Amino acid sequence: MNIVLVFPPFYLASMYNLPPLGLLNLATSLKGRPHRVVILDFVLAIRRKKLGMGPGIYDDCAGAILDEDPHVVGFSGQCTTYPAVIQIARRIKEKRPQVKVVIGGHNGGFVDAATIEAYPFVDCIVRSEGEATFPDLVAAYGAGRDENGIQGTTYRSPEGIVRNEDRPLIEDLDDLPFPDYGFLPPLSVYRDACGLPRSIAILEVGRGCPHRCSYCSESVFWRRRTRTFSVSRLVKEMENLHRNFGAECFLLAYDQFTAKRSFVESFCGQVIEKGLNRLPWYCISRLDSVDRDLLALMREAGCESMCYGIDSGSKRTLDFIHKNIEETILYQRVAETAENGMIPTLSYVIGFPEEERADIDQTLWLALRTGILGNNNPLIQLPTVLPGTELHARYANSLVRELDTYFALGLEFDRGIRIKSDDEMIDAYPDIFSSFYNLPCRGLSIKELNLIATYFPLMVRLYPKTFLLLSLESGMSATELFLTWLKWLAGLLNRMELTLSPQECYRHFADFTSHITGQKQGVTRKHFFDVLKYETTGLEAGKFSGRQSAFTIDLLDLKAFRPLKNAQIIIESFDFDMQVIIMDLISGRFTETYPPEKKLFLFRQEDDVLDVSEINAFVRDFLEQCNGNNSLNAISDALFETHGEGKTPKAFFDACVEALQILGEQGFFHIDESDHPPERR
Repeated sequence: MNIVLVFPPFYLASMYNLPPLGLLNLATSLKGRPHRVVILDFVLAIRRKKLGMGPGIYDDCAGAILDEDPHVVGFSGQCTTYPAVIQIARRIKEKRPQVKVVIGGHNGGFVDAATIEAYPFVDCIVRSEGEATFPDLVAAYGAGRDENGIQGTTYRSPEGIVRNEDRPLIEDLDDLPFPDYGFLPPLSVYRDACGLPRSIAILEVGRGCPHRCSYCSESVFWRRRTRTFSVSRLVKEMENLHRNFGAECFLLAYDQFTAKRSFVESFCGQVIEKGLNRLPWYCISRLDSVDRDLLALMREAGCESMCYGIDSGSKRTLDFIHKNIEETILYQRVAETAENGMIPTLSYVIGFPEEERADIDQTLWLALRTGILGNNNPLIQLPTVLPGTELHARYANSLVRELDTYFALGLEFDRGIRIKSDDEMIDAYPDIFSSFYNLPCRGLSIKELNLIATYFPLMVRLYPKTFLLLSLESGMSATELFLTWLKWLAGLLNRMELTLSPQECYRHFADFTSHITGQKQGVTRKHFFDVLKYETTGLEAGKFSGRQSAFTIDLLDLKAFRPLKNAQIIIESFDFDMQVIIMDLISGRFTETYPPEKKLFLFRQEDDVLDVSEINAFVRDFLEQCNGNNSLNAISDALFETHGEGKTPKAFFDACVEALQILGEQGFFHIDESDHPPERR
């Protein structure tokens, strides 16, 4: 039989696509059987411009599938792509009714009966794990039988919709073969099509989740059980993907990766032992399942980034979603993750039905507090109403369609908007397509929530300290202040739409702070504008990254040497000791007054880390003299009167030489052979 497995079309510029691991597993499960199996990845086809976006995209997809002369077409159907699956399935059946259409994936597994009932052109839904179910189903079709008795399937019979009993979960995941990436183009094709720096492969670590978060379908889908592949199997698969398929980076797919410490320690140890720690990977973790030592081991093993599901800063909301986060641990873990050289992504959710404005403010305040720690990536989203979740069961009758949140995007194929027939289908079946709907929230409107989810992360990344202090100074809550900022900016730029960009934050946020503080005739915290200057200077320095090559000077011609200060170095003066203020903010102490104390700070971007250090007046004046025109001898002469007290001219010149060498080794000077004479040999 000819079997075509389909990854339906999807495109969102901010996202990249990886090889569809679920379909690879299905294709691999059919190897050695008398079948021809083809995987069509239409997401990749769009990226490679082999599939055009437009009103006819579904016809084109159906045509490409039928060109393979299939007997069975299997779709991977997730919540966002489910309309595309239905659209393509309809066209296949219209042109070739004898083809069997099968849908698998999370969404289909929860709306199986509803899908079969609504769409007569869908023959079967495969629920839960398909590696055993799908081969049995294909064998039945090949023998001319129907789905009767095949565990884990839902189908249509003359008597009505039949939901066969669940298939037992696979007890030992190691029994599954390595997914054969030979069914797809090379990983480098995915890399280049998405403009990625490295070829990324998904490494499935395990399946399942024991928790009961009200908005998540993961634990329900896997029946609240957790299973992992063995560590030895995972390491062998990493080797296989790297050696045979060119994987340069791994996404570890398993929400509970760090749930068992011994498992993580064994994994990291074997990765290090095999020398695979040169290959970066990233994963998902819970705050309460890692600590400083484990994070250090994970970093040594190659972990580059981690995602923590924080969800909310409100105890009331956390109770509502059945989750517990200890705030003290949060700050500690974020700091420890960053200190170990890993970038933590912190995921927040706002807009649950029972949330008041105060609950949302607590979440934004928490995001700001973690933003002050620095070097983390905030993600704020509205709850997605997934079939199978408690949220869906409790609030399915409250769903409204007001706007598309981030996780409802990706099908805008008709000149940047969704195809009309997709919207009509979504409107007709809210239970099947609930992820495209919104839930009203007590505290804020859906539009306000979406504005916050879309743009507030910019404030967390760029101005967390200033925004937090401005909220305290103005007496406005985080939500009120942020929405006021968006409206003020729209008025300034004479536009109707409320939007925000990083450039607009950098150019206009200082003026907005003056507008707000001017309304209350000044500030209580006199250090407020120093904090604003500190963050703005950090953004200016952030335009640069990296360090120059090794610094060398001509020791035989020092007096003629003309140093040039690195343009990436920024020096600013402050009226307060910013190191003390920043440490207080990090610790959650929002002191109103500090004694004035003149300080000089040097800002420099080191790759992903902003380095800020205190300097004295001599270093400032010395660097200002290093303009590429002044010789070291001239610099020494110019500074001697101000800074040479108690030294002879010769001793002061030697001090300048020492300063030049120290500052040069720290990357404070521009390295260009044309700027100074070559070393004498």
